[in-house]
Amino acid sequence: MIKTYKFFFIIALVLLTGVNLKAQKYGIESKTLENGLDVIVITNPAVPLVTVEIDVKNGAYTESPEYDGLSHLYEHMFFKANSIIPNQEAYMERLRELGATFNGTTSEERVNYFITAPKDSLEESVQFIYDAITSPLFLEEELVKERPVVIGEYDRNEANPFFHLNKAVTQKVWWKYYSRKNVIGDRDVILSTPPEKMRIIQHRFYIPNNSALILAGDVTPDEGFALAEKIFSKWERGEDPFKKYKIPEHPPIPEIEVVVVKQPVNAITLEYMWHGPSVGKDPKSTYAADVLSFILGQQTSKFHKNLVESGLSFGVNFGYYTLNHVGPITLFAQTSPDKFDACQKAVFEELERMIDPDYFTDEQLENAKTILAINEQYAREKASQFAHTVGFWWAVAGLDYYMNYLDNLKKVSREDIKNYLETYVMDKPYVLGVLVSPEEAEKVELILNIKEGELKDETSN
Repeated sequence: MIKTYKFFFIIALVLLTGVNLKAQKYGIESKTLENGLDVIVITNPAVPLVTVEIDVKNGAYTESPEYDGLSHLYEHMFFKANSIIPNQEAYMERLRELGATFNGTTSEERVNYFITAPKDSLEESVQFIYDAITSPLFLEEELVKERPVVIGEYDRNEANPFFHLNKAVTQKVWWKYYSRKNVIGDRDVILSTPPEKMRIIQHRFYIPNNSALILAGDVTPDEGFALAEKIFSKWERGEDPFKKYKIPEHPPIPEIEVVVVKQPVNAITLEYMWHGPSVGKDPKSTYAADVLSFILGQQTSKFHKNLVESGLSFGVNFGYYTLNHVGPITLFAQTSPDKFDACQKAVFEELERMIDPDYFTDEQLENAKTILAINEQYAREKASQFAHTVGFWWAVAGLDYYMNYLDNLKKVSREDIKNYLETYVMDKPYVLGVLVSPEEAEKVELILNIKEGELKDETSN
C-alpha cells in the first residue's frame, strides 16, 4: 500500500507541476509551459552568476537553397533592435547595465542565444531575452550593416585551405540538399536578403513550442520555473513547423567519389566522409561511434601506431558528429607527397582491420567508456558551458538522450561497434577529398586515376 500511495503521489506531482521527473539528474530539472516552451533549470550555486539561454530548433537543416545561411544571419540580427530596445547601441548599453556577457551560435540543427549575468540581474536578464526573441524589428539599416559582418566570417573561412577541402567534400556527400548542411551559407543569399525573409524565419521557427529556455547557475528550479511562467507564458504558441515544412531525407552517397582540391599547402590532407547514423533512428550506433572514436584517438591504438608512429602520416583522426538528420563519419589523415600512395593504402588496411576481434583490447574498450564518462562529468562544472551542451542535445536528440547518455555508453559492446562499422563504413560509398598543392596535384591525380581504374576492374569482376 505504501508503494501504491507513493506512485499516485508522484503522478499527481507531475500533473500539478509539469515537471519532467526523468530530467532530475545532474542538477537539471525541466518542465513544459502551456504554450509548449520547454524550460530547463540547471542549478549550480558555486558562483553568483546565471546564464540565460534560448535554444531554437533551427539551423542549416531547415534551409532550402533560397534560405541558405539565413539562420546564421538571423543569429546576428538577434542582437539588434526590438520593440523595447530601439537600436543596437541601446542593446549594448542595456547589456552593460545588466553586467552581462552575450553570444550566439548557429549549427546544423540548433541556434542558441545566451547571456551570463550576476544573480541579482536574473529577472531582468530573462526579460531581456524574452524581448529579443519575441519582438525583433529587423531594421533595414541594421540588416545592411550586418551583412558585411557575416560575409567577413565567410571571407575568413575562405582564407583557410581546409575550408575549401571540406566544402568540396560535403557538396558531394550531401549532394541533393547541400544547403541543409551548409551552416555558413551562400554569399549571394546573405547579401540580398530583405527583412521580410527574416520575419518568415521568425514566424516559422521562433515560437515557444519549438524552443527551450535554459537557466543555469545560481538559480533554483522554483525560481526558474516561476520566472519562466511570469515572463514567457505570454509568448503565443505557433504551428508546428516540422509538420508543415518537412525536412527531406538526405539520399545515400551513390558511389565512391574523389575530389582534388588545389591550394598552397605543403602537406597532403585526405578527408574521407561517409553517411553515419541519424540519432533519432539509430541511437545505439551513436554510442558505439563515440566509444570507437575515442579508442582510435588514443596514441596507444593500432590506428595511431600503424598510421602515425609508422611515419606514414603526420596525424590522423576518425570521428562521428551526432545529428538527427544524418551525422557524418569523417576520417582525416595528413601526409607528405612522397608517402601519399602508401598512406592511402594503409588507411584502407586499417578500415578493414577495425572489425577484427583483436583490433582493440577489452581494457581499451572499458577505458574509453570510463574516460568519456569522466570527461562528461567534468564538462558539467561550468554552468554556462553546461547550458550550451544541454541545449544542443535538447535540439538534436532530445533531453532524454542526454540524461541517459552515460548509462547507454556503459552498455556499448564489441558487437555494437562491429555493427556500427558494418552498417555505415565497411564497403559503403564515401567521398574522398585530397587537399594538395598545385605543384603536387598532377602526381596525386595520376595515382588516384590508377586506383579508380583498379576499383572499376575489381567491381566488374
